Amino acid sequence: MIILRIAVPLDGDQVSQHFGHVTVFAIYDIDGDSISSRQIPSPGHEPGKLPVFLHGEGVTCVIAGGMGPRAVELFCDRGIDVIMGVSGSADDAVRAYRDGTLTQGESTCHHTGDESH
Repeated sequence: MIILRIAVPLDGDQVSQHFGHVTVFAIYDIDGDSISSRQIPSPGHEPGKLPVFLHGEGVTCVIAGGMGPRAVELFCDRGIDVIMGVSGSADDAVRAYRDGTLTQGESTCHHTGDESH
């Protein structure tokens, strides 16, 4: 049984700092101490599209460098937790999240209004 499914936007093997502009997401499944991962292509950047897409993939948490406030709201509306201000290796970020040591910073995206980023 999968306990948690996390999506991380990737820039290489790093947590992307620009959520909406990635071409691939890493999907991590955490079950106790076990972590497995796979990559899926992004369906593209359109306002409101990525929260619906990732919800459909069963994602319960998103770890990202940053995203706009409207995107955060749309994820929260679907019961998906958002952790922003994360940088570095995606694998390390997910392990830190599992271990309870991941520190959330401020979003690295500084947009206003309805930009779903």
